[in-house]
Amino acid sequence: MRQIIASVVVLVGVGVFGGCSSDQKLGFNSDGQSTETGQQAVGVVFNDRNSNGRRDAGEPGIHGVSVSNGTDVVVTDNRGRYTIPVTDDTVIFVIKPSGWMTPLSVQNSPRFYYVHKPNGSPSLEFAGVEPTGPLPDSVDFPLCRQDEPKRFRAILFGDPQPASKQDVYYLAHDIVEELVGYDASFGVSLGDIVGNKLDLFQTVNEVIGHVGLPWYSVIGNHDLNFDASDDKYSDETYERVYGPSHYAFNWGKVHFIALDDVLWMTAEQLKRKKGGYRGEIGEAQLKFVENDLKTVPKEWLVVMMMHIPLDDVRDHGKLLALLEGRPHTFSMSAHRHVQHHHFLGGDHEHSHEHAHDESEGHHHFVNATTSGSWWKGELDEENIPHTTMRDGAPNGYSIITFDGSDYSIRFKAARRPVDHQMTIYAPDEVTAANASKTEIIVNVFAGTVRSKVEMRLDEDGEWMPMTQVERDDPYYLDMKKREERLGDLARKMPKIIKSEHIWTANLPENASLGSHLIQVRTTDMFGQTYTDQRVIAIRATEAETKLD
Repeated sequence: MRQIIASVVVLVGVGVFGGCSSDQKLGFNSDGQSTETGQQAVGVVFNDRNSNGRRDAGEPGIHGVSVSNGTDVVVTDNRGRYTIPVTDDTVIFVIKPSGWMTPLSVQNSPRFYYVHKPNGSPSLEFAGVEPTGPLPDSVDFPLCRQDEPKRFRAILFGDPQPASKQDVYYLAHDIVEELVGYDASFGVSLGDIVGNKLDLFQTVNEVIGHVGLPWYSVIGNHDLNFDASDDKYSDETYERVYGPSHYAFNWGKVHFIALDDVLWMTAEQLKRKKGGYRGEIGEAQLKFVENDLKTVPKEWLVVMMMHIPLDDVRDHGKLLALLEGRPHTFSMSAHRHVQHHHFLGGDHEHSHEHAHDESEGHHHFVNATTSGSWWKGELDEENIPHTTMRDGAPNGYSIITFDGSDYSIRFKAARRPVDHQMTIYAPDEVTAANASKTEIIVNVFAGTVRSKVEMRLDEDGEWMPMTQVERDDPYYLDMKKREERLGDLARKMPKIIKSEHIWTANLPENASLGSHLIQVRTTDMFGQTYTDQRVIAIRATEAETKLD
């Protein structure tokens, strides 16, 4: 008898899934009926009391734990046993329950799955899965108990996307080193873990592993096997390194669903010279989500993680339809190398008009990228590209705090203070005659349509509202001009795009001569307030504003 042990992932929380009886062993097929035909995998989810990854005497099975084959979801019986259909290309995985954790690799990647590919992956440029042989007699999953408070934090990376080993070490020095030992429960990379060089997966894992947290992954369009004959085989290298390209887990009273929303299409399918991709979830994953949600209490927050933003996913309306009736949902992605928030209404169309209230719209967050503008731009004093994003925001990551069904997001710029949340663009000096015509431009990096942004002149000035506009970030434009003067720069910054998180206002009338402090404060959609300031001088004549 050959026993296979799947690796473990860390989760925080208490309790077991609600609404499942002890004899509920089988999952659901596309018709919602129990599945009893074809090849079946059997196994046990057990309490690994000594954390050695093996089921020893006295280690009981765990009742009520969900196990999936990527479409069906089954729930373990009162002895921890499950049975689930498989094909010759199936990844079986346990859906980590709250208060339990799965094993981790040396690099802190969760190991919660068993890949069943008797014949292995097809021959590809980047290696896939080696042949796994016959289905084991028992595919068992160890879990270890852990404390999971109601309130916890997670770190979100968007697009680390190194295209070379040098880029990996930019990631290490610019982002990872400041996070070592950070007080969070886990981290997530929201796709484009690498930049087409799939042999860099291991190096990236080694670097991110130094953070010291369980680290989950989502597949992106630059993580695919581009020589695959079909979308089905486009994630073979990803599966070898990270396991299933879609899965779920629980932490505290929050349910997380990772989705593969990148559909790979070959040149032949597209009838052109090169292959490509589009944003699509597909019926199999939608069925997985439907089946998975049957085990999740209605009052829990459901968080969906993906790479391509929802408004660019063809069948996102079907996904949102599965969430209808749930009061607490949220989703996040990356991909665009900018940072912004979308609010998707009941008609599932993109709209900036809807509020965060679920009755008015689903909140979708496009996370900042750790690679910024693909590790481009001038090298700074530490020999790292500034890699400012095209919307004028610095590269960085997000820290999301969960507290039951509530959540809040805080952006963290790479190697900058925690309160560095905006830039204020203004001249150093203006004349009194032109002061009230002088526009102050503020880029609030994580600002949304629900942010309140105000400005005042000096600490005793009156706060005045600023107006949100879509426009080019002036600091980014200035940097592009400086770069052009340098000539043939190896890492040229990409073209600018209009930023959605810029606010403007003019200086107040009748401001006195002399030096002043422009102060800006913003309160975001989560009630978090940040302030910043910039010095400006008002002079009597044009001659006095000329800098030496």
